[in-house]
Amino acid sequence: MTDQTNNRVPSSASKERVVIFDTTLRDGEQSPGATMTHAEKLEIAGLLDEMGVDIIEAGFPIASEGDFRAVSEIAKNSKNAVICGLARANIKDIDRCWEAVKGAAQPRIHTFIGTSPLHRAIPNLDMDQMAERIHETVTHARNLCDNVQWSPMDATRTEWDYLCRTIEIAIKAGASTINIPDTVGYTAPVESADLIRRLIATVPGADEVIFATHCHNDLGMATANALAAVAGGARQIECTINGLGERAGNTALEEVVMALKVRGDIMPYATGIDTTKIMNISRRVATVSGFPVQFNKAIVGKNAFAHESGIHQDGMLKNAETFEIMRPSDVGLAETNIVMGKHSGRAALRSKLHDLGYDLADNQLKDVFVRFKELADRKKEVYDEDLIALVNVGIDGEGDRLQIKHLRVVCGTEGPQQATLTMAIDGVEHTTEATGDGPVDATFNAVKNLFPHDARLQLYQVHAVTEGTDAQATVSVRMEESGRIVTGQSADTDTVVASARAYVHALNNLLVRREKSGGDTPEVNYRDLS
Repeated sequence: MTDQTNNRVPSSASKERVVIFDTTLRDGEQSPGATMTHAEKLEIAGLLDEMGVDIIEAGFPIASEGDFRAVSEIAKNSKNAVICGLARANIKDIDRCWEAVKGAAQPRIHTFIGTSPLHRAIPNLDMDQMAERIHETVTHARNLCDNVQWSPMDATRTEWDYLCRTIEIAIKAGASTINIPDTVGYTAPVESADLIRRLIATVPGADEVIFATHCHNDLGMATANALAAVAGGARQIECTINGLGERAGNTALEEVVMALKVRGDIMPYATGIDTTKIMNISRRVATVSGFPVQFNKAIVGKNAFAHESGIHQDGMLKNAETFEIMRPSDVGLAETNIVMGKHSGRAALRSKLHDLGYDLADNQLKDVFVRFKELADRKKEVYDEDLIALVNVGIDGEGDRLQIKHLRVVCGTEGPQQATLTMAIDGVEHTTEATGDGPVDATFNAVKNLFPHDARLQLYQVHAVTEGTDAQATVSVRMEESGRIVTGQSADTDTVVASARAYVHALNNLLVRREKSGGDTPEVNYRDLS
């Protein structure tokens, strides 16, 4: 932008650096139903590394064998980012964490313990016992790894004197980063800034370490609290893509990064993030997590750069800066939505996908191109949103145990509705008929006839990708069985077909979870310190 406000923004060379610590794969994945597959975790980690995230918290290695394998492989594949694993305050956790991250070029151990009165009661430790535990575990972590981060969980509700005491112990034991978590999203921005400022001024050795901020969005103030903490002296922000996280979520990476970029006049801090990659990773995280982005979400929402008011539209046409403080291209959003059709070739598709932030390998492009042609035959005009859906929501995998082969539905004003389904189960085709209260219910019942299960449908969402009666429908489902929560997604111009494929996709994910030895089902409690 070239307006007068942005002319006052200091150059990057003159700005202090703020480290971006992404915890999408750890804290973000703790959202109920947001569990990702092993391949999806590796993919998201690669995208985070590529966009310039400084530190990737890849998981909680002792939680499950699946988490350990994912963290280990991410550590080995990382090109630029520090790879961090989470560990509770005990030797076994820390050893397991180190085993997972030690293959990284730049490993980090992040260990924590709850220091507030409520959290001290969980392991039944008094103040002195907990102080000794902190010294013992941080020292052990530092003996394994020269990059150790320590967090006093629920710091914002911990007594001031005790918080200072525990932080001093952690610094003396070798922690190089001190993270201050607002675990329950209780703090207000003025308190966030003041807390960091006072800790740096009070705790001996505070000037020799980096202070970090980790905020939750329970009161809608996570981004404001994180930025306030930076103003108070924090130089690391912990965040997630799309604000994904427990309860109301975490600080959103895209919000703090763009706030620092756009308002450099009052926040003279720089990050290493390539902001043009924001939209791509936002869409991908939304797809693999099963958590769609709300339309009016800041930065990455569908309406973030939309203008309907006549006055706004007139102003935009004359000068984009009238009602926009950043360009769509700043976050990797195409400036124009060029329509493609059945006569568009592979080169045009590759070019368009590149403009949308997708650089596909030849085999991936071949798959998308085949489905693009099929869609173009059914749809007169194919828009950017259609292409994004094609890339992000694939078809049944060749290795999937359950695959839909044929579906026919009879529905209308007179019920019950009927579905005839042919589905391959471990390569053998089976056919059944089922009825239900509507075509989707009948289809799901048919699937259940062929593949009986006890999974409970927790969520069923349908979103029209574009306008018009021939629009693709993107369907997301979330299912739960014995504590295992899985998601499935699909897209098709036929809503019932998309629903069936999403349902079967979720069941395939459930089968993967069942088959894993220990799976990704947590073997330990996040807050258990025994």
